[in-house]
Amino acid sequence: MASDLPTPRRGTPSDSHACFALFWGSIQDLAHRLGTSWTGTVEESWPQFEDLYALLADRAAEWWVVDSPDGDGLLGYARSIERGGLFELTEFFVRTDRQSAGIGRGLLEAAFPPGRGEVRAIIATTDVRAMARYLRAGTSIQFPIVGFTGTPSAEAAARDLTPIRIETRTGPDSLETVAEIEREVLGYDRGHELAWILERREGYVYRDAGERAVACAFIGQTGVGPIAAREPEHLPDVLAHVEGRAAALGRERLGFEVPAPNVTAMHHLLGRGYQVDPFLTLLMASRPFGRFDRYIGFTPPFVL
Repeated sequence: MASDLPTPRRGTPSDSHACFALFWGSIQDLAHRLGTSWTGTVEESWPQFEDLYALLADRAAEWWVVDSPDGDGLLGYARSIERGGLFELTEFFVRTDRQSAGIGRGLLEAAFPPGRGEVRAIIATTDVRAMARYLRAGTSIQFPIVGFTGTPSAEAAARDLTPIRIETRTGPDSLETVAEIEREVLGYDRGHELAWILERREGYVYRDAGERAVACAFIGQTGVGPIAAREPEHLPDVLAHVEGRAAALGRERLGFEVPAPNVTAMHHLLGRGYQVDPFLTLLMASRPFGRFDRYIGFTPPFVL
């Protein structure tokens, strides 16, 4: 990185709001360039994201920021999270008026260093400048992630599976069961993040007629996911139950981040009247991994 560029420093929890403001402005700019809309102000939206940013700050494997020399906020930041051998870049944003100036290169090298992780993954926007950096960082496009949004119906319910509310961390129908299903589907589990999710979202394990735990899901006021099933055919029942619970919780709109290989979920949601969002993301990774034909990610889509 050129010597006249600001030097990245490690992020701290006190940087969280400034990082969010930078993220929000960058996404609004990208939406405008793509001809879509991204409404709301930073201050209006911050309460919905504050908890998530606190988690990302606490669990960050690497978090680097670049301060503006004139003291008017951050020029950029990048952050990653690590779960076993899964090393995931959660955020990478540079202020729109300072892009393509070398700042991003230094941030990405610090937060997503080469050679780290058995699998290196990014949920990327379709910004071609960032995409080029991710390609140079050793990842490739695996598939799109398609957003589906609709109005949940209180009449939606599981038919063949029995949803069981998660109350404990260990034992049957617990976070331990969720971790087991995630390891089978993704190859990795979230560890302590699952407890954080359960404190904020209802968690369920789904059992079939033979009492086998075949799926898991989370639903709350701030989003849904993760959702994972041992087999794709379990997903329609799971999604129906999630939709019904969302309606019971008073959610007027419901969104799902569906990996493109998950055609079962896509067909189900389209049949339920859900619409495809124009704002797509991409899973980029250092190699193929996971069984994404039976998985739906965490929303908002900062992490898998």
